[in-house]
Amino acid sequence: MAEAAWGNGDLARAVNRTGTETGQRLKYDASAVSHWLSGTSPTAKALPVVLETLARRLKRPITAVEAGFRGTPTPVEQPTDTVSGLIDLGSLDMDPSRRGILTAGLYSVALTIPGWPDVVGRFERLRTDPHLRIGMAEVQAVAAMTERISDLDDQFGGRMTRPMAASFLVNTIVPYLRADAGEDVRKAMLSAAADHCYLTGYMAVDERHDSLAQRYYSKALELAGHAGDHLTYCTTLRGMSVQAVNLGHGSSALRLADAASAASPEAGPRMRAFLAGQQAHALAQTGDRIGALLHLRTAEVAMDQAESKAKVVGRYDPAALAYHVAQVNYELGDRDGAIRALQHSEKLRPPVYRGSRVRALSMLAEWQLGAGRLEEAVQNWHLALDDYPTIQSGRADDRFRSMLSATRPHRRNPHVRGLLERARPMAGGRGPARTARETKA
Repeated sequence: MAEAAWGNGDLARAVNRTGTETGQRLKYDASAVSHWLSGTSPTAKALPVVLETLARRLKRPITAVEAGFRGTPTPVEQPTDTVSGLIDLGSLDMDPSRRGILTAGLYSVALTIPGWPDVVGRFERLRTDPHLRIGMAEVQAVAAMTERISDLDDQFGGRMTRPMAASFLVNTIVPYLRADAGEDVRKAMLSAAADHCYLTGYMAVDERHDSLAQRYYSKALELAGHAGDHLTYCTTLRGMSVQAVNLGHGSSALRLADAASAASPEAGPRMRAFLAGQQAHALAQTGDRIGALLHLRTAEVAMDQAESKAKVVGRYDPAALAYHVAQVNYELGDRDGAIRALQHSEKLRPPVYRGSRVRALSMLAEWQLGAGRLEEAVQNWHLALDDYPTIQSGRADDRFRSMLSATRPHRRNPHVRGLLERARPMAGGRGPARTARETKA
């Protein structure tokens, strides 16, 4: 508490705020903290919330012992190999009756990220299954299935597609990882598995299951390192940065974006744009105007240099770059510039990305309403509602609820009244409200 410069009431209020992310309505006050200081401990459910609250303030992991709760050490997970961890994670996620165990966790701003030198080429030697041998055909099948699930996610959202991804991970990918294979096939399968874990983590983000997403992302980092796959390793770190910045953790987002850039091999122009755009967004959220604009310029120059028909890394394209321009402008206070950039991004975005379209149009409408452009905002909300019923997405649901809240003071306006009448039948059955890829990049 001294290091955090917090008094009893400060800590209590911060813990209560953090607790809302797990659905806990904590009501701690200064007297509760006094009891902690005198030797008692929070409840077993609240202790992780207290530790994460301190970690967010101090920007490093905090254990129960370090915090002073010496009678209640933080539970330590049993060490497990990467593949066993995938089985545990995927098995819980594919079982609706057990999924709540995973989604009740708390997003950690101080998560330890394995560095590239710590994971590259160090995959533990497993006892292989002598009855199963795989080749490049199986690798190609896994890659194709991951791509197909990704396409379905673009069209229908993560709530519908993630259970499918978790099942495929457990029932197909894990046995392939344990199969007999040549070294080149083995590394290729590890890389395909890493890409699949990254996608599954992204879909968890889409449902606002942020702690679960971190677990999938961490597995993707391990697998990519074992495969020697720089691209997926850097892409995953950048995805983790996107998650952090969208949750408002600018410092963590910048740390992850910088780690992705530092780990990148000799990158082509599209990869440089891919990484620099995210660094610009994170820098803008931390208030570094000069750094944000410099990195944004780097991204723009790199995108200009990229060949128009070159393979798109992580689907980073001019629409995604324009989205980053919009976010940087918004964070730096240029709301008109942000609106123009987001409008440009939507003109460039392929219509197949319906989930991204719903979220971006809703965000654009919110920004326009904030600028006093009510009728334009209503038009864009109507466009978002065109696709919203087809998308099963926690983030899209968040935007829908934001629309209802933002328009409430204007409900006597005939344009708003028509919008709300259209939205009313869509309000039911969309899943519970949750606390707060762009593209998959």
